[in-house]
Amino acid sequence: MKVLQFTIPVPLDKSIIVQKDVLPNFYPHLHRHQEIQLTWIQKGEGTLVADNNMHSFRSNEIFWLGANQPHIFKSEPSYFLPKSKKKIVAWMFFFNPNGALAAFFNLPEMKLLKNFVQQHQSGFKLPAQHVIEVSNKMLRIAQSAGADQLMLFVELLKQLSSYPDLAPLSAGNKTPMFSEHEGIRIGNIYNFIMQQYDKPITLEDAAKQAHMTPQAFCRFFKKHTLHTFVSFLNEVRINEACKKLTDGDYDNIATVAYTCGFNSITNFNRVFKGITGQSPSEYMNSYFQSVEH
Repeated sequence: MKVLQFTIPVPLDKSIIVQKDVLPNFYPHLHRHQEIQLTWIQKGEGTLVADNNMHSFRSNEIFWLGANQPHIFKSEPSYFLPKSKKKIVAWMFFFNPNGALAAFFNLPEMKLLKNFVQQHQSGFKLPAQHVIEVSNKMLRIAQSAGADQLMLFVELLKQLSSYPDLAPLSAGNKTPMFSEHEGIRIGNIYNFIMQQYDKPITLEDAAKQAHMTPQAFCRFFKKHTLHTFVSFLNEVRINEACKKLTDGDYDNIATVAYTCGFNSITNFNRVFKGITGQSPSEYMNSYFQSVEH
């Protein structure tokens, strides 16, 4: 049973697929594929859903997604406006350590790199301090071919494996496997919530999108996402609030709270701390301190 299983087209003379996307927005459906995916977002912002966890993303960030890890890079709503002239620019590397590269990864000399790949099946976001180094290596790989490209790719894996601070994108339980039909339905629900998060969304509204009764929807959503509807909605809203707080486009925290769908600053502060472990002001302080360093 699979979620919108993709087959990445692999040229006969390539074991690593290098792809550059310049598009109005990221592919908008929840999907998975056998290949591991390394994505450098040169330009774009939105929310990454990986398994049952979500992460905001913005320009000049790098993400590793494990083999068969369900994911969607959901561009911000402004990218879908009729007159939007925004573009996303992303470099993506795909490789399957169990496919054409299997014999290579089974060499004794590759044991450490094979272990690294196996240990990061839940993906990771590359810490900001490593982005320049890794993106430069990705560009060199993209500009090379043949044996040179493969050797540079091995160097890239060695570099990534040397970093001790790679936190997984999806902690704890993995999202249960589900059928293609269920995957489409979950993807549609994700899209609805992520486009309407700033409005008063009820359980009944979401259930209607899935053509289900509220009771059946609650069971379905919890089974397939490990979230309740309210906890997922709150995570989307807090994820958006984090982006707005650190972008510096808003006058105060209360404005951010109301533009992210909260009708009470008290409730916003409580939910924010419950999800991030910090108050909004503490989050902003720690973020800007880390950027300065």
